[in-house]
Amino acid sequence: MLKKILIALAALAVVFVGYVAMQPSEFRVVRSATVAAPTPDVFAQVNNFHNWQAWSPWAKLDPAAKATFGGPPAGPGAVFTWAGNDKIGEGRMTLTESHPTDLVKVKVEFVKPFEGTNTTEFTFKPQGDQTAVTWSMAGHNNFVAKALCLFMNMDRMIGRDMENGLAQLKSVVEAAVKK
Repeated sequence: MLKKILIALAALAVVFVGYVAMQPSEFRVVRSATVAAPTPDVFAQVNNFHNWQAWSPWAKLDPAAKATFGGPPAGPGAVFTWAGNDKIGEGRMTLTESHPTDLVKVKVEFVKPFEGTNTTEFTFKPQGDQTAVTWSMAGHNNFVAKALCLFMNMDRMIGRDMENGLAQLKSVVEAAVKK
């Protein structure tokens, strides 16, 4: 009887491992918002990591987090590192590409709670006196991340944070424009 249970458990483990291995390796989460402000004003908020504390969805999760800046104040080569509580973990962002009023691309390297490297992009499209902002995050899921995604919806989890961040970005930029 014990032998049959062990064989059944081993078979279930093999099926689980096979199922996890067949999950997509790549992921992409995308959210958009429209900001009632000129594109250069919205771009300036994203192109400078010093501005992120005002609108980043993660900044308020740990106000005591240690944040450091390196490289130029804005644009390619700008670096932001953080170390905080379990909600925000630890990592580093490097602004890798910046096209004024059009694109900001960031390499995000997570150290804790899980190691991983993702790419985040912000695109900006003028729409009359407003700006459409699209925020995307893409990356590669290793085996462990694939298994976790079976139990956690990455699009919903990260997407919710991105929606909050875009709403805060909208609020910050629109308030500055009204002054």
